[in-house]
Amino acid sequence: MTPRRRKELTAEDSELWAFVTREVTPLKRRRRKPVPKPVELVVEPAAGPAAKPVPKAKAAAPKPVKPVAPPLPPIAPIDKHERRQVVRGTRAIDARIDLHGMRQAEAHGALRGFLAIAQMRGYSMVLVITGKGGTGGESLFSADERGVLRRVVPQWLRMPDLRPLVLGFEEAHQGHGGSGALYVRLRRLRKGPQP
Repeated sequence: MTPRRRKELTAEDSELWAFVTREVTPLKRRRRKPVPKPVELVVEPAAGPAAKPVPKAKAAAPKPVKPVAPPLPPIAPIDKHERRQVVRGTRAIDARIDLHGMRQAEAHGALRGFLAIAQMRGYSMVLVITGKGGTGGESLFSADERGVLRRVVPQWLRMPDLRPLVLGFEEAHQGHGGSGALYVRLRRLRKGPQP
């Protein structure tokens, strides 16, 4: 194959081209992403017959590290000695909240607020009354639908939003409400340098 010859522009063509391009502004050049350099392979003589090329190590930019959330504090049961003191009345219950009669959303918000305020005040033992949810004569609810708070409050106390507040909880003694109430032990509020 013979290479093509370029035609030379005539004077008329050059004049026309200059006229057309006089008012044209060039487009902005886009910056191209740099193409990563290929890894250089260094072949070292090996003692064995099957020598594989070894990639040359290059310093790579460190990947950003995502901050790891601290693990949630565990829930511990209330120890027997402390429970005995509360039952006998030698250790006072610092505060109490009665959730019974509330709807779930209202009760959850009230419980969160109550526990946060109790922790800020330095309380260590509170009583949460959920109600037993027993049958009360003629009712629109079946037996399974009664006592919802009694079932869900322990689940709420284990949830991540309340774990920093709650150290442990346990069903209350009969004198404090029995199965319709819970003793809740609060974590101490850590006082340290605030950002």
